[in-house]
Amino acid sequence: MRVEYIPVGQIVNAHGIKGEVKLNPIGFDPEFLAEFDVLYIGGKEMEVKHSRVHKSVVLLTLPGVEDMDAALALKGKEVTIRRDDVELPEGYYFDAEIEGMRVIDCATDAEIGTVKRVLTYPAHKIYQVVGEKEYLIPAVPEVFIESVDVDEQVVRVHLMKGLATDEN
Repeated sequence: MRVEYIPVGQIVNAHGIKGEVKLNPIGFDPEFLAEFDVLYIGGKEMEVKHSRVHKSVVLLTLPGVEDMDAALALKGKEVTIRRDDVELPEGYYFDAEIEGMRVIDCATDAEIGTVKRVLTYPAHKIYQVVGEKEYLIPAVPEVFIESVDVDEQVVRVHLMKGLATDEN
């Protein structure tokens, strides 16, 4: 089953007295999020009147949010986007799409666990896989990751010695 909504950040505060809100992106570039005309804030669809990047946050002007009190009422709300509103290049996935997928070892066709979290590091992402053992698998295509099937919810991996957290 495909993920319908992708979490992209959180409203962290008001900005000024005219109703702008600060969106703190979580795992996304602010410039990427500033391009959206529609965001889902606290599960409610909201058309964006205006957005701009300020330092590492996105400042949003939203309909019906005309003063600081209205902006503060949104503080702490999760912000999501619809997956269908985004076209990613082939072979790229949102972390939320990967999390929860079953992980299969290509060598044995055995299920080794599920992706619990996607960890982001400067070089590449790492899939934290939990089953009987815990694995930290670098998300490097054709080296560790053979394939990702979003519809079947399966990641096929090449395991190597040392990827299990209890191995030397």
